[in-house]
Amino acid sequence: MISKIRKGDTVEVISGSLDDMGKRGEVIKVFVEKSRVTVQGVNICVKHQRQVQKQGRTINPGRIKFEGPVHISNVMLVCPKCSEPTRVGVQRDEAGAHRICKHCKALID
Repeated sequence: MISKIRKGDTVEVISGSLDDMGKRGEVIKVFVEKSRVTVQGVNICVKHQRQVQKQGRTINPGRIKFEGPVHISNVMLVCPKCSEPTRVGVQRDEAGAHRICKHCKALID
């Protein structure tokens, strides 16, 4: 099976939080089992960390900001050729399966 959104793709958030809608970013990680993706600069979460000492190391306290996962249905792939958010099609040939843009029919791989 070919995945329609992969690590390194540029995606645009189409629904969800009003702060994040319309933002574009690069996919950092894909969680296939949970149908979620982590996008750079989107869904910023804050974790309050207390100081911990383990095995001779000290973890400094403070507020840690990180990107939380977003459901894969809330993002659309941005075509590198036409720079539009697009649905992804799959074209199969002798060499294998390739992803294509539904707008301009360009190969995305």
